[in-house]
Amino acid sequence: MSGFTEEQLSVREAISKICSNYPDEYWMEHDQTGEYPHELHRALAKDGWIGIALPEDLGGAGLGISEATMMLHTISESGAGIAGAQSIHANVYATQPVAKFATPEQRQRMLPKLIAGETRVCFGVTEPNTGLETLKLKTTARREGDFYRISGQKIWISSAQVATKMVLLARTTPLEDLKRPSEGLSLFFIDFDKTAPGLELKTIKKMGGRAIDANEVFFDNYKIPADTLIGKEGQGFKIVLHGMNAERCLLAGEALGLGYAALSRAAKYAKDREVFGRPIGMNQGIQHPLASAYMHLEAAKLATYHAARLYDQSTHDKSITQNAVGLACNSAKYLAAEAAFTACERAVLSHGGMGYAQEFHVERYLRECFVPRIAPVSREMIMNYVAEKALGLPRSY
Repeated sequence: MSGFTEEQLSVREAISKICSNYPDEYWMEHDQTGEYPHELHRALAKDGWIGIALPEDLGGAGLGISEATMMLHTISESGAGIAGAQSIHANVYATQPVAKFATPEQRQRMLPKLIAGETRVCFGVTEPNTGLETLKLKTTARREGDFYRISGQKIWISSAQVATKMVLLARTTPLEDLKRPSEGLSLFFIDFDKTAPGLELKTIKKMGGRAIDANEVFFDNYKIPADTLIGKEGQGFKIVLHGMNAERCLLAGEALGLGYAALSRAAKYAKDREVFGRPIGMNQGIQHPLASAYMHLEAAKLATYHAARLYDQSTHDKSITQNAVGLACNSAKYLAAEAAFTACERAVLSHGGMGYAQEFHVERYLRECFVPRIAPVSREMIMNYVAEKALGLPRSY
């Protein structure tokens, strides 16, 4: 852990203490039952960690995405994995645009209860028929006096079953009426009242991270106050980008934690398991794949915390462009996800047949490691982005 700041190391120590109360068996049980880890959320909220990257005058810790990345890295590495980290990560990244672009009155109304753990937020951007084509989102917000009416569908909305708030990106101007497609979307911080008319949820059964619910969300003239609009109407896409770059850093940290957890278990098993009168960890066929996986995680760790540092510095150093931040954050997410996949796969294979058994936990890690490879943006789209923005190649999509 050399090279980290005192603040990052303090975060790691404090979060490790909290997570020590939730062993692998806790996460295995919640993975099997699909029960949300309410106990971890309460413990983190009690000590003020939900607001780690939100302003101190609202009750937050006033730290940066660098420290938040360390927090989620540490949660994941404790054995909680992607599921444990995702129990709070939307509360960290989805609130960044709110903290930056909301009015002072909105911030006071919207964020302190979230920081205290009294409310929880989910992030409503992805849609089933537009996928990564964010500028073509179809969910509409139609103004009616002091209210908007929301109609449309969102998908892969994590924690929607337990959330009471949503950061929502919706279309306020039809696509055909725009000169620039990036200007037709608006951002809202809304009450997510599942008892109100016009809002329905459908749970998606999934491969891994089952302790955190994933959902389809259906809006049918769902009524929200006009004062839930964040920033100016039509500027939502530019605003939400601040949250998206933060999310890439956080998810990279979560992937790193998962990879290190898998390697730790693999190394322990390789030292304990004896075949032909010697521990299998003496064999280079076991050693070399694990050593290679470790080095790839270390390289991805450097990329991840470089990206987080750039994100934080860009808020006050205007020489750091958003293009540079985007390149760093996307690259970090890609590299960490790939390193985590390699580590998790090799951890399972190093356990042999027991890698397939739930009691050794590495099969759960492997199921979860696909999340950062797929979301919030695919590997292929990251390579498209890097090819265009870093290498100057023609846009391919």
